[in-house]
Amino acid sequence: MNKRMFIPPVALPIIVLMLFTFLLLFVLFSGIATAAFAKLGIPPAVALTLFLFSILGSFINIPIAEERAYEPVLQVKRVVFLGIPYPVPYFGWEERRVVIAVNVGGALVPLSIVIYELTRTVLLGEVRLLFNTLLAVVIAVLLSHVFARPVRGLGIAIPMLIPPLVALGLALVLGGSNPPLVAYTSGTMGVLIGADLMNLNKIKTLGASMISIGGAGTFDGIFLAGLIALLLV
Repeated sequence: MNKRMFIPPVALPIIVLMLFTFLLLFVLFSGIATAAFAKLGIPPAVALTLFLFSILGSFINIPIAEERAYEPVLQVKRVVFLGIPYPVPYFGWEERRVVIAVNVGGALVPLSIVIYELTRTVLLGEVRLLFNTLLAVVIAVLLSHVFARPVRGLGIAIPMLIPPLVALGLALVLGGSNPPLVAYTSGTMGVLIGADLMNLNKIKTLGASMISIGGAGTFDGIFLAGLIALLLV
């Protein structure tokens, strides 16, 4: 007996609409990313490649370390008194394994861009710009660390608009001849170092089985901080 799958008539238009919306958003975001990276002097083809790497890399987490944590758990033991069993709750300790990983799209891609731009700055001999950029990174790291908060079961969270606004202010003050460089570097590295790396000592209290440095990649605070900062400059 042949079985036919019944698809409601409304399902096909909804699927087509979802695909069209996805393609529209992809074109829109890729155009915005290309325009933003162009301010760093990155060619459109390379910028589009970086955007695609960020999207695909957001699903890739590379494990780099493992931590073991112990947390109290409520347990019940059976106690017999005068022949009558009683359940007695008590707190015991349970070992939990926490994997520390690096997200490709949210950490490695922005880091590679920053390393490339700083290397080019050194080769061009722009010592003052390099000093201002590193100073902006230090300030952004400290401010990101202040606003970052550990979220149990998730990781380290930071308000989305704070890093790009801080990066914008630093670019206007310290940007000199290249505000986009200061904005992108301080925006991305501020979150990566100040929010993620400087809070790794708190991972044992978060209750998550894996902590990903760089988080959700493309739509994570690190990627958005750099992208929004570039667009605002």
